[in-house]
Amino acid sequence: MALDKATVAHISALARIKLAEDELEPLAAELSHILTWMEQLNEVDTAGITPMASVAATRLPMREDIVTDGGRREDILGNAPRTARGFFVVPKVVE
Repeated sequence: MALDKATVAHISALARIKLAEDELEPLAAELSHILTWMEQLNEVDTAGITPMASVAATRLPMREDIVTDGGRREDILGNAPRTARGFFVVPKVVE
């Protein structure tokens, strides 16, 4: 299927894409090439071929859900400006 400049101009107007006059001819050739390739793909016999697997259809490996404190208490508290008895010290905001 070949597209001409007028058709590409019409498509660009429908898509609200502003194209300069000198851009229409190369774009028409490129789009024509893409449509020709798509026509070739339509000729491929896919009878008897199962559809591709989807990511949603696969089951991901699961791991045990174990709650821990991370074991890095000292590293985390080391980033705090002030600590007291293993907790963050923050300024009072409610009177």
